[in-house]
Amino acid sequence: MILLESPPFLIPNLMANIKMTVKDFNTARLAPEYMHKEPAEIIKLALDSFDNIAISFSGAEDVILVDMAAKINPKVNVFSLDTGRLHSETYRFIEQVRNHYKINIELLSPDNMALEKFVMEKGLFSFYTDGHKECCGIRKVMPLRNKLNTLDAWITGQRKDQSPGTRADVPVVEKDGAFSTNTHTLIKFNPLSFWTSAQVWQYIRANDVPYNELHTRGYISIGCEPCTKPVLPGQHEREGRWWWEEATMKECGLHAGNLNKKTG
Repeated sequence: MILLESPPFLIPNLMANIKMTVKDFNTARLAPEYMHKEPAEIIKLALDSFDNIAISFSGAEDVILVDMAAKINPKVNVFSLDTGRLHSETYRFIEQVRNHYKINIELLSPDNMALEKFVMEKGLFSFYTDGHKECCGIRKVMPLRNKLNTLDAWITGQRKDQSPGTRADVPVVEKDGAFSTNTHTLIKFNPLSFWTSAQVWQYIRANDVPYNELHTRGYISIGCEPCTKPVLPGQHEREGRWWWEEATMKECGLHAGNLNKKTG
């Protein structure tokens, strides 16, 4: 029997279609290699490496990720956490982004039974006295964990200058220390890690990117309505989030790995 060799020109094409597995993805090597590259290059690395990947979208930084990613792959997967306590302006913003980029945005909602039990026992504003972690755990962390369990990688809008107390060590790519498990390794990309707030808004203005209208009213970091307020001139953006709590604890659990880096 004569075995015919595949035409040489087919080999590169076949290799180009093979995505990297999580096991093969070397974050220790890639983090320093990509730390000074442009965010669009980091996003391209992410989308080229993984099919099973999505962008976590909520604020100004995240819509930049959508803008950059849509130019690479118009069918990029995007999800957003609908806590049930967002500002009406934020819900309108989500629809604006959906229509502007002609993409689907998957909205993740809290588990009804867990939320109903929590509200029955604690009421709607227990976080002002008990801290925000329990409420965020039900409204944000649980839905996010369920989603991330189905992914190999995700892309976030974290920046180092958002919170010097908890985000100063955020690399551009890492193994997710909060949502990886013994049986499921999750890769996390933070393409805007080294950008400043000024660079974010420069990009938004230069590229006609949609933004939440609350930003025009003094809101910088925007979360749930009861836990977000405008900041005064000279205040850090995170001072408008959970303002009744200590600054070093201002993570809702979505990026709890940042706290782990500080404690061990």
